Amino acid sequence: MDIKEKIEEIVAKVKSDPDFANDFKANPIKAVEKVLGVDLPDDVIGKVVDGVKSKVSFDGIADKVGGILDMFKKD
Repeated sequence: MDIKEKIEEIVAKVKSDPDFANDFKANPIKAVEKVLGVDLPDDVIGKVVDGVKSKVSFDGIADKVGGILDMFKKD
């Protein structure tokens, strides 16, 4: 299993599927297992969850910062 590829897949699903995003927020390990279709040890899934959280958080921050900067642009 390519963990980086799976992280990207899950990040895309979090961003595109509000129901899955809510599932991920409520119980990230179960949500990731559902996408992977495999029951792996929690420490392995935990690495994937951490990777997804870092990418989603970073992307969300970038969007918010961009929105804030847009407020200060002069037309």
